[in-house]
Amino acid sequence: MNASPHTVAALPTERRSGCPFDPPAELLDARAHGPISRYTHPGGKPGWMVTGYDAVRSVLADPRFSSRKDLMNVVDFALPPAPPGEFLLMDEPDHSRYRKPLVGKFTVRRMRMLTERIERITADCLDAMEETGPPTDLVTAFAKPIPTIVICEILGVPYEDRASFQEQIDMFMGGEVSDEELIAAYTATQEYLARLVAAKRAHPTDDILSELTDSDLTDEELKGISLILLAAGFDTTANMLSLGTFALLSHPDQLAALRADPALTDGAVEELLRYLTVAKTFHRTALEDVELGGRTITAGTTVVLSYHTANRDPGRFADPHALDLGRQAGGHLAFSHGIHQCLGQQLARVEMRVAFRALLDRFPTLRLAVPASEVALRPESADIFGVKSLPVAWDAR
Repeated sequence: MNASPHTVAALPTERRSGCPFDPPAELLDARAHGPISRYTHPGGKPGWMVTGYDAVRSVLADPRFSSRKDLMNVVDFALPPAPPGEFLLMDEPDHSRYRKPLVGKFTVRRMRMLTERIERITADCLDAMEETGPPTDLVTAFAKPIPTIVICEILGVPYEDRASFQEQIDMFMGGEVSDEELIAAYTATQEYLARLVAAKRAHPTDDILSELTDSDLTDEELKGISLILLAAGFDTTANMLSLGTFALLSHPDQLAALRADPALTDGAVEELLRYLTVAKTFHRTALEDVELGGRTITAGTTVVLSYHTANRDPGRFADPHALDLGRQAGGHLAFSHGIHQCLGQQLARVEMRVAFRALLDRFPTLRLAVPASEVALRPESADIFGVKSLPVAWDAR
């Protein structure tokens, strides 16, 4: 008979002092006790916290676990279904109906064809940084503009609309606004996307959204798909660029190795994705009783999948708390796994490879402009972890 399971009382609200890159200590402790722990959702509903690599990967590949928003048993009232087009919160066949038209638009080959444009965007940001001179906030000068411009160009968002779009996404992804502000930002983004879809139908241009208007998808569905692509394509990559730079500057031996050997870049990106795992947790609901990690997950129970502790599981990655840019980090779960694996992962990889390499080459003396302890972090409640600002300096030429 199995011993009583470990219990995670609540989702931790902060990380250990001096350890901004590590998952919260309570979750690492839970994983050390086993791959699955009892957990009570903030709404009072009993559930499970899945922290082990094999267990998280198993759930993500198991059709007996649902992604549907309306099946999430986390509060004492029924949640509504996901809005049309927001396929991350759907199961088959709805999920594939929305995702399938996009798959061919985010292939490795197509994303590599964008490399030259991403290099130009990155160079423009670096030119502006160099002209302004140190110190500067890397988040606003570099980490946010690159993915914002890229995803907006891919979808066909007019240049003049990008700043307001970025501001709204920041508000409902950053975890630091009131419920009223969150709803207002979400509503404003939805209204903007409705106007954008109508404009693309009336006057198609050379972009993905215009191509999708030539399908059987409705305006509401296109609006939902656009929201998913814009939010995911901007916020995750922006935080990987800023938090990744913070991690490199905090590990001078690894930074020196990467500066010395550009061939390390691809592997460095994968290791940073594993080590940081900015998209921390997701939910799944059991459609039937499922045995997992020696426990029975009863039908209707919602589990929290802890991606960041799974990527720090010593059963999968040796010395997992070390940042090792020479590590073979393939198989990490930073982009999830299974049918919901991140559609834009190849785009994110290209952006990070180009941006990190160009940043380090342009500013060989790049360093933090404040003590590491003073770097402002996003709250743990944010959907995507990262830094709010990253003051950096360099020796001006």
